[in-house]
Amino acid sequence: MTARLSLYQKAENELYKMDSSVKTKFYDFCHQFRLDPDHPSLDLKPLKGDGRIFRAKIDRSYRALLARAGVGADGVQQWLIVAVRHRKDVYEELTVAINRVTGEIEFVDLGVVGQSVLQRAGLQLTPAQEEHTAPAELTPAPVVSPRPAVPAEPLLVGCTPEDLRRLGVADALIGPALAVTTDEELDQLIAGAPRLTAEVLTGLGSGMSVDEVEREITEPASTELEPGFENDMAAALTRTAVTTVDDDIRNVLAEGDFRAWKVYLHPTQRKIVERNYSGPGRVSGGPGTGKTIVALHRVARLAAALPPGHGRPILLTTYTKNLTADLRSRLTSLMDPTLLGRVDIKHIDQLAQSVLNENTAPGAQRSLITDDQALDVLREVLFEHDEQRWDAEFLFDEWEQIVLGQSLGTRQDYFKARRAGMGRALNRPERAVVWKLLEQFALRLNGMGRETWAQAAERAARYEMERARKIQTRAERKADIGGGDLAHLDDNSSAMRYLRHRYRHIVVDEAQDLSPAHWKMLRAMVASGPDDLFIASDTHQRIYDRQVTLSTVGINIRGGRSSKLTLSYRTTQEILDQAAKVVRGGTYDDLDDGTDTLDGYHSLLHGPAPEYVACADWIDEITQLAEALKQWRADITQPTEDGTVRDPSGTMAVCVADGDMAGRVAADLETKHGITTATLTKEGPQGDGEVHVGTMHRFKGLEYQKLAVIGASDGILPRTAVVEKYKTTDPKRYERELKKSRNQLFVATTRARDALRISWHGRPSPFLPL
Repeated sequence: MTARLSLYQKAENELYKMDSSVKTKFYDFCHQFRLDPDHPSLDLKPLKGDGRIFRAKIDRSYRALLARAGVGADGVQQWLIVAVRHRKDVYEELTVAINRVTGEIEFVDLGVVGQSVLQRAGLQLTPAQEEHTAPAELTPAPVVSPRPAVPAEPLLVGCTPEDLRRLGVADALIGPALAVTTDEELDQLIAGAPRLTAEVLTGLGSGMSVDEVEREITEPASTELEPGFENDMAAALTRTAVTTVDDDIRNVLAEGDFRAWKVYLHPTQRKIVERNYSGPGRVSGGPGTGKTIVALHRVARLAAALPPGHGRPILLTTYTKNLTADLRSRLTSLMDPTLLGRVDIKHIDQLAQSVLNENTAPGAQRSLITDDQALDVLREVLFEHDEQRWDAEFLFDEWEQIVLGQSLGTRQDYFKARRAGMGRALNRPERAVVWKLLEQFALRLNGMGRETWAQAAERAARYEMERARKIQTRAERKADIGGGDLAHLDDNSSAMRYLRHRYRHIVVDEAQDLSPAHWKMLRAMVASGPDDLFIASDTHQRIYDRQVTLSTVGINIRGGRSSKLTLSYRTTQEILDQAAKVVRGGTYDDLDDGTDTLDGYHSLLHGPAPEYVACADWIDEITQLAEALKQWRADITQPTEDGTVRDPSGTMAVCVADGDMAGRVAADLETKHGITTATLTKEGPQGDGEVHVGTMHRFKGLEYQKLAVIGASDGILPRTAVVEKYKTTDPKRYERELKKSRNQLFVATTRARDALRISWHGRPSPFLPL
């Protein structure tokens, strides 16, 4: 009898950390089990405590723990590997169950619970007895100290067993959860708990009420279950995060400790992925909460539902080129190559450029100019007109956010335009002068055959909006004549007859940084309807001064089509707490008329508190940074049990405020301290050095095991020039610049997974939570 094997998420994580010899034997075990689960060498037997868990031999020391999940339609047995354990850590009290809220299979190992907690809960673990094994060779049942004379008060005071059951806590952990008396005991219990149980207990332990946990954690993760679900392991397996054990298992296990969270879907996330939206949908969430994971799985789900064909009706887009490359890489691990071929993956400016190339005659294309270069041109215009009332930065913002942002084509349009949030008010005569200057600026660029990225996006949006208008007009004509052929009415029948919206579905990641023109272009590229647009965003991570109200660009996400993620899978609670303080007190929009906050964000991960280091001067700051990097390298390259030494390259990074400082840091580390570096660019890391160095803008969407932010001084965060220039002359612009600087620091600090170090010389930045 053959078998089909799946690997439980936690079992996969455990295998990552084991010696390579165990991984190799595990692969061999899987191969043998698939061929014949009843082979005598596997010694497959049920545990006495839970008849649904079987243990089988991997080798003399290690055991696979499996749950039988029924028989497939093809008659093949289905098994789920729930854990890999040393035989001394196999207890009769190991259990599997189907969660009453999510319907997923959950594995509970009480062996990870503190012994004092088990005693208070009235539990004792019994080592599983194996044939031909002397009892003395097994680890005895844990010996615990006597109860204290005066029991400490339970940490979850006020919670009842029924409360925890209703919230979705695994039955086997309800007693221990109510018995914990310290944060340390709760953390130990959470570390080994199934995902929903861990989230619920984390929320309760952080002070959330039972009702708040039910509303924010349990309800979003819940699913409708049929009567008898608790006994249907086969159905539960389809709802459980697993990895199919096949011939690629060796590669899966070699991909690293953080592979799992990059592709794993928690029930709350899966609910968002699988939902059918009547129109645009949105997911928001803080750093590391899995917004991008949801977006990627959303793409995979939409692609799987496509009718047969060879086109690319799905667009996956984001703001920068390096993020696009990361999305492509991660999507490749999720999708069949055939379905992946039906997804168009482009960053937003690349998308705009493709539209312009399609609509521009050969030789008439304009070359792109950077914003700094455009500002120099604008300064020339101001100098030639002897204009001193406005500076180039103010006019450039006015041009990008108002003129281009609202597609204003005439002076009269500009006179009537709303300028909410722009700060300095302009009366009608002032608008007339500003319009004239900006008109001269645009003419100058046009004469040079140049345009900015914002101009290119606005032109592309107009082309796409005109295309959408033609499609709509043709559809209305066809409806008027009862669906007949319109070839005789088309100006260019062969072109018009096959004119369609470019995409059936569009998925946008890092949506908070897109401009109004980008949104208008995207809206025109897909027909309004079910699942047309899916948006992942976090306005706390907005690092460009582009505030957009989606409803004003034709994208309506109201009516319950918005979801929020609050659990971080990447950043430790200690780092998250400090990062949240950087942006605390600011008001953040939700890409519409509402507001967004970091309230309720939390992490199941714990680690050291961020390190704050005051330095005497730049030389001292670089010297101390080099010492810290060398210590981190020593920690990372510490040999494992099997003698393996990890390569530290790409696990450490240094983040700074601007490009000049990045170059200086890289040069000083290499020439004075012998530490090799790689510079982060829009193309990705350039060079093969072990430490990545880049600006806060370049760290968007990345993460590192250990990260240092240096130069976090007053005068740099925020820039002295900003404070002096706008504080009295343009208070609203001043506040916008401060928020942008805060957001950059927030993004930088939340790129760290395990360790965060922040240093400065002189006065520290006022944004630091000191």
